[in-house]
Amino acid sequence: MTEPTTDSDLTVVYGAEELVVGPDDETGVVIREDAAFAALDGEVVAVGPADEVLSDYPVEDAATAIDATGKTVLPGFVDPHTHAVFAGDRSDEFVAKLRGTTYEEILADGGGILRTVDAVREASTEELAANLAAHLDVMLEHGTTTVEVKTGYGLDTETELRMLDAIETAGDGHPVDVIPTFMGAHAVPRGMDTEEYTEAVVSEQLPAVAEQGIAEFCDVFCERGVFTAEQSRRILEAGREYGLTPKIHADEFAAIGGTDVAADVGAASADHLLQTDDDGRETLVGADVTPVVLPGTAFGLGAEYADARSFLDAGHEVALATDFNPNCFARSMGFVATLGSVGMRMTPQEAIRGITSAAANALDRDDGTGTLRSGSRADAVVLDIPSARHLSYRFDTNPVSTVLKSGVVVHE
Repeated sequence: MTEPTTDSDLTVVYGAEELVVGPDDETGVVIREDAAFAALDGEVVAVGPADEVLSDYPVEDAATAIDATGKTVLPGFVDPHTHAVFAGDRSDEFVAKLRGTTYEEILADGGGILRTVDAVREASTEELAANLAAHLDVMLEHGTTTVEVKTGYGLDTETELRMLDAIETAGDGHPVDVIPTFMGAHAVPRGMDTEEYTEAVVSEQLPAVAEQGIAEFCDVFCERGVFTAEQSRRILEAGREYGLTPKIHADEFAAIGGTDVAADVGAASADHLLQTDDDGRETLVGADVTPVVLPGTAFGLGAEYADARSFLDAGHEVALATDFNPNCFARSMGFVATLGSVGMRMTPQEAIRGITSAAANALDRDDGTGTLRSGSRADAVVLDIPSARHLSYRFDTNPVSTVLKSGVVVHE
């Protein structure tokens, strides 16, 4: 038996009706009942039955002790796909879509992404950072402890770099881990054709982004009317040469070869996948590319959902993300879990895996992020629900009562 500790950095969460530990290939996730975990110096050191954990790590010796009786404890939520740094408002486009205007029609008319580009170019870096920090506050309140944030509303070197500065500034002062992605290839700016802009991304933007040293990933919108598969490949291969891990938006409106590009360049993830067929799914899985589906986007557009079930039925994991942006104003991963279950027939346990460990895999995190196993960082969410399945079941209120980051309470 471990000797009781009096370390002031000890955190104990105990008495949980259910505690989700990590992924399981049979059920989706491993769940312990009447469970507890203990963390020292921000790292999980014990997890299991409450009486066993508390015998080694007594409540009275803990600097932080949380009684989770009647509640459920999950790993901190991981959101692997957002466009959360932006300015301006596009709620009128939401109304237009309700009247039958398609997203592609709005984009062709100068709205959509290009409209947000105008607003971002006019905003100061400080304003962009403040906007992002406010969104991070809401995400944290809803249980998100790690989030990816993309650029892509600059579409020129100066503004893309300012967006990365804003992402770094907001992240440095916030409990949520913020992972920056460069996505200069999000759309084609006015006054340039696609091939001309592809060259600008490769020869001008990427070298500047690499020199700045903030971005971790490089993403591209491989889609009909935006960037072809070959242009996407060129951008992602160039980004990889500068040390940026590839990610790709693929098969949202049409399947034009994005899954092949993802496999060929070794992308961490391929995202959207509404039009992906069986061959595309096998291509991704064979190349160990994590599929990321975005049910909030389908919900907001009134479109069909991605076929997550086909991946899952074949024994593969699926990550979920909010896709938070001015066209998909969703910051709650709990609601995304509900949409995963209702819209794509994912079990509550599959949805939980999708917003924790599978989402971490989509960000190339292999340090235990998205789990509460011994050795992982103690990022956890205490939910005022009696069972993990209630996360998908209840969607009228936010069930989060406490959020811990590295064993420290950062929201309650």
